[in-house]
Amino acid sequence: MSALRNILILEDEKLNSERLLRLLSQIRPDVKIAGIMSSVAKAADWLSENECPDLILMDVQLADGLSFEVFNRVEVKCPVIFTTAYDEYAVKAFKYNSIDYLLKPIDKDELEVALTKFEQTTQTPQIPHDFMEGLLAKMQPKEYRTRFLLPYRDAYRKINVEDIAFFYSHLNISYAYLFTNEKVVVPQTLEALEQELEPRNFFRVNRQYIVQANSIEQVQNYFNGKLKLKIKNAPEEVIVSRTKAPLFKEWLDY
Repeated sequence: MSALRNILILEDEKLNSERLLRLLSQIRPDVKIAGIMSSVAKAADWLSENECPDLILMDVQLADGLSFEVFNRVEVKCPVIFTTAYDEYAVKAFKYNSIDYLLKPIDKDELEVALTKFEQTTQTPQIPHDFMEGLLAKMQPKEYRTRFLLPYRDAYRKINVEDIAFFYSHLNISYAYLFTNEKVVVPQTLEALEQELEPRNFFRVNRQYIVQANSIEQVQNYFNGKLKLKIKNAPEEVIVSRTKAPLFKEWLDY
């Protein structure tokens, strides 16, 4: 069994690091946070000057490059759980090499499972050097959709993502509502769109809506811990559930 006393976090986005801190305080309140490093350089310096923590939660993409570069600069003797928003290839690679991973946005239950898995291990897993080299060569930062080419009457219409105020699903049909008050049918489901859209700009507030930050005119407190959004031309009330409300406020405040 492995004792979990302290964790080092490698994460360059404030929203994600704050979410990790909040989740860790809920499921492992006694664990000490050794530090939060936002770059490869800072992480390498910290690891070279301090004793290795019990565990590292390591984001794949840091401010100055891929976090795998840390392994080329300093010897990392402690286990690592990667956090990633990358494609299926990367996820399969992590699994194949017995490296744990968490997909963003981090889910509380999945984090609990990953930490429990670490605590039940009896030895530190080794990360093959050739695996790291291959991953550095093949993995690229995820690119998000910038525009749509959608059927429009008897032709096609190009719509830039920044011109879309929100996406709305009704009767299994997805619509894009533009800032010009137009409505266009989109062939993707909201689940698919959620993976294609830049998460800094768009947020899935409930089963029917994905909203762009610039479309939100007002946020009101609603009953039972929910939030009500004022969005121009929304066909129905836009309610943020109680469970999503804290993350939504962090996202909008970033």
